[in-house]
Amino acid sequence: MANSIALAQKFQPLLDEVYKRESLTSIFDVTAARMNFVGADTVKVFKTDMDGLADYDRNGGFKSGSVTGAWETFKLSQDRGVSFMVDRMDNEETLGMAFGTLAGEFIRTKVVPELDAYRFSKLAGATGITKATAADIAADTDVAAMIDAALAEMGDNEVPREGLVCFMSEKTYSAFKGNITRYLANENGVNREINSYNGIPIVRVPKNRFNTGITLNDGESKFGYEIPKTTSFPINFMLIHPSAVTQVTKHALPRIFDPDTNQKADAWQFDYRVYHDIFTFEKKANGIYLSAAATANA
Repeated sequence: MANSIALAQKFQPLLDEVYKRESLTSIFDVTAARMNFVGADTVKVFKTDMDGLADYDRNGGFKSGSVTGAWETFKLSQDRGVSFMVDRMDNEETLGMAFGTLAGEFIRTKVVPELDAYRFSKLAGATGITKATAADIAADTDVAAMIDAALAEMGDNEVPREGLVCFMSEKTYSAFKGNITRYLANENGVNREINSYNGIPIVRVPKNRFNTGITLNDGESKFGYEIPKTTSFPINFMLIHPSAVTQVTKHALPRIFDPDTNQKADAWQFDYRVYHDIFTFEKKANGIYLSAAATANA
């Protein structure tokens, strides 16, 4: 087991780096200062509430208000994992590349897309969020007007503009970019990319990660996740303020066994397991704005 721990510690920085670089939602990972793990799959997040102003009495003075601070308990519902083996000879014949590239590619192509897809779908179905009238995006859709309407509604709900992030599907981004007259031209070419709108960063999301519902496969007959037909709708865009969500990703150290330690086969073995979930606060749910398509996935 000591050998496994040493190998795991060697690979862990690489896995964390891949997760942060490739994940579109890692910016919402909760900081350690705001949470407290209780056991393996339960986390407590600190939240506060307080009374507002009251009339001042010139004889009696101030009315006594109250401030409450408490740890709210959330249970991580997603406990996912898988095990791979790479034959000793296969690894040696590829000069160690077979196993050496497995971990990074697995995180980048399998873990991260599933985490993003699950998070967006759960936020899309959260209670209390603001939802626009469902609409399909066409090439001539005025996406800027849709975002302006969303920002106006969020402003009326006193959601801070600072910190907002706009996640946008590639289809929506194409219409958005096509209907804004802006380009930078120089000797190297023309740049029509739009990275922010009125100071709000735009994060483009592939369609397989951006839907109102997904199905997580249990590994009995299929692995990974799928996008249900007819019951799941593509997301056009989501405006999310970080204060509205609590996102917890608890990576267990990967278990890595070399062929001499592996008791099952003459092979390298890589086990990966992750607890994770995302939650919304009831009183801050209006910090999430959803625009989804009217036509379901087909």
